[in-house]
Amino acid sequence: MHEGVRQGLYTPEERERRDRSRWTLVQGILAPLQFLVMLVSAALLLRFLSSGEGVFAAEVSVVIKTGLLYLIMVTGSIWEKEVFGKWLFAGPFFWEDVVSMGVIALHTWYLVGLFGGLMTPTALAWLALVAYAAYAVNAIQFVLKLRAARLQERQMQERSMVGMPGAAA
Repeated sequence: MHEGVRQGLYTPEERERRDRSRWTLVQGILAPLQFLVMLVSAALLLRFLSSGEGVFAAEVSVVIKTGLLYLIMVTGSIWEKEVFGKWLFAGPFFWEDVVSMGVIALHTWYLVGLFGGLMTPTALAWLALVAYAAYAVNAIQFVLKLRAARLQERQMQERSMVGMPGAAA
C-alpha cells in the first residue's frame, strides 16, 4: 500500500498526526462538555417556554453554550490544520464543517438578537432551540463519521494480523 493512500477517514500520516496532536484530546473533552451544556440549556429553554419563568438562566445558558461552540470551532480548526493541512473544509470533514457554519450562524444570530435587544425572549428561546436542533444534526454527523473511522481502523488492523506468524486465521 502507498504511504499517502487514504483508506477510510485518515491516511496513515494523518492518523499519526491525529494521534500526536494535543488538540485531539481538547476536542474529546470539549465535545461532550458542549453536549451536556446544550442538554441543560434546552431544559431551561423549555422550562421558560412552558412556564414563563427562568428567562435569565435560559439566556445565560445559551450564551455559555455559544461560547463553547466558538471554542470548539476554533480548536477544531487548529486540529484540522494539524491533521489535514487545512484550517476548515478538509475533504474528510467537508460536510460536517459546512453544517457547522450553519450552526454557528444560528448561535451568532441568537447573540445579536439578545445583546442587540432585537428579539423577544420567546423568539430568542425558539431560535436557540432551532440552533440546538442544527447542532444535534451536526453532532450526529461527527459521531457517525468517527464511528465509521474506528470500524475501518479495526478492520485494517484485523486484516494486517491475518497472515502474520502466530495469528489466528
